[in-house]
Amino acid sequence: MKGQVMEDQVQTIRPAAVAGSFYPGDRQALADNIGALLQQAAAGTPVSLGTGTAPPKAIIVPHAGYIYSGQTAAIAYSHLTRWRTVIKRVILLGPVHRVPVRGLALPDVDAFTTPLGEVKLDKAAIASVSHMQQVVHSYPAHAQEHALEVQLPFLQSVLDDFKLVPLAVGDATPQEVAEVMETLWGGPETMIIVSSDLSHFLPYAVASEVDKSTVRNILGMQGGLTHQQACGGTPVNGLILSAKKHGLHPVLLDLCNSGDTAGDKNRVVGYAAFAFAEDTANA
Repeated sequence: MKGQVMEDQVQTIRPAAVAGSFYPGDRQALADNIGALLQQAAAGTPVSLGTGTAPPKAIIVPHAGYIYSGQTAAIAYSHLTRWRTVIKRVILLGPVHRVPVRGLALPDVDAFTTPLGEVKLDKAAIASVSHMQQVVHSYPAHAQEHALEVQLPFLQSVLDDFKLVPLAVGDATPQEVAEVMETLWGGPETMIIVSSDLSHFLPYAVASEVDKSTVRNILGMQGGLTHQQACGGTPVNGLILSAKKHGLHPVLLDLCNSGDTAGDKNRVVGYAAFAFAEDTANA
């Protein structure tokens, strides 16, 4: 019996899989990298988000290596520092890149780790969606997945105490994604983050036009994005459904591609950051 109790109390941890490749693997180097990105972002043109006391409800951020998309992600995350003590739960959704899965996958662990420390999962929130037909449990879907992991050091840098609900999104409908979001929606303490890049491996000029069209679709709250337009198109489409229901309005925070940052212009990947908030003019 004692052995069983001890076994039940053992925590399972999802270790960092892409530290040292997508972002620095050394704690201090990572902290310095993110600090510099956030400082650069804060020096940009300010954008009014949220309603004064409440943060934006959702953001869309890219998930490439920090050298490529970190500056775009930082622009979105820099807006969250104002509510670092308000946001207590992060619902993080991103596409699967390595392991196919039907539905939205939870990882069956107690925490994720990065060089900046441990991020505990919100077990109560996870329990509230675990019974849903489209929600499955798959550690393999999370084990090597970078789309969610690269967001964690930013979150650890801009928020105080928060818990995480990580969902790796595979073959699912926008309605299925939106249903899960609705169940987890909460109040100002709950932030929804969708991790998605835009077009992949097009020439610079072509990619720029394709990505501008995708941005117009998102700003116009038009779903139906394909995975060619955005690798995280499925969770983005689900977010658009929920945002419409709750009267949220998207704001474009940044748009660029890898040809603008650290890559050549022959085959680029597009990056954008958006925030979804209530209309401050009518708040």
